[in-house]
Amino acid sequence: MDLQRLMSLTRQAIDKYHMIEAGDHIAVGISGGKDSLTLLCALHGLQRFYPNPFKLSAITVDLGLGNLNLDPVRELCGRFGVPYQVVSTEIGPILFEARKETNPCSLCAKMRKGALNEKAKELGCNKIAYAHHKEDLIETMMMSLIYEGRFYAFSPYTYLDRMDLTVIRPMIMVPEADVIGFQKKYQLPVCKNPCPVDGHTKREYVKNLIRQLERENPGVKSRLFRAVIEGNIKGWPQL
Repeated sequence: MDLQRLMSLTRQAIDKYHMIEAGDHIAVGISGGKDSLTLLCALHGLQRFYPNPFKLSAITVDLGLGNLNLDPVRELCGRFGVPYQVVSTEIGPILFEARKETNPCSLCAKMRKGALNEKAKELGCNKIAYAHHKEDLIETMMMSLIYEGRFYAFSPYTYLDRMDLTVIRPMIMVPEADVIGFQKKYQLPVCKNPCPVDGHTKREYVKNLIRQLERENPGVKSRLFRAVIEGNIKGWPQL
């Protein structure tokens, strides 16, 4: 996938769900993985000609697990002219050493989002962009069905009234395969995830399950995506 296609798919989602308004200051959550770096490239590309002018800042929440070299990310942000902040935390040691969590993902996500929200407010941002892509949306819906018994997926945008921040997800129409292709084509500086449970989560199990379903029933991912988009899920924008 080239930058033009990435920006086209991203803009489709932004326009459809009215994610960006003139004067927005958007904090891009940067984990250092392929998804968040691709999102940064997409928004930086759109920033040059999008009819609603907006500002960007990039934020990484460092979990304190070590072995996270963010210098290449800092260099990329510098090349784009995007201010970059790293929030140092002890989330990793708290989860894995103090609490010895066996299923840390939910609590980790909550703590990371809290740290990201606080820094975004400090920087004067009014929106936060997450790098969830098309498969993330499908996987979340499947996880909700399997583990919670409800039909749910995160919304394209969510207003956090307690923080007065709006979360947007501009890449929900971008397939993960395209993200992988984009990262390889442009050699984005992906950082290795230092999390000790990376690749051994419920989400990884559901991801593999969906791959199997797609092999056995070609087109099932597209149908699952359509079911989410057209499913009148509570909390989703009514278009």
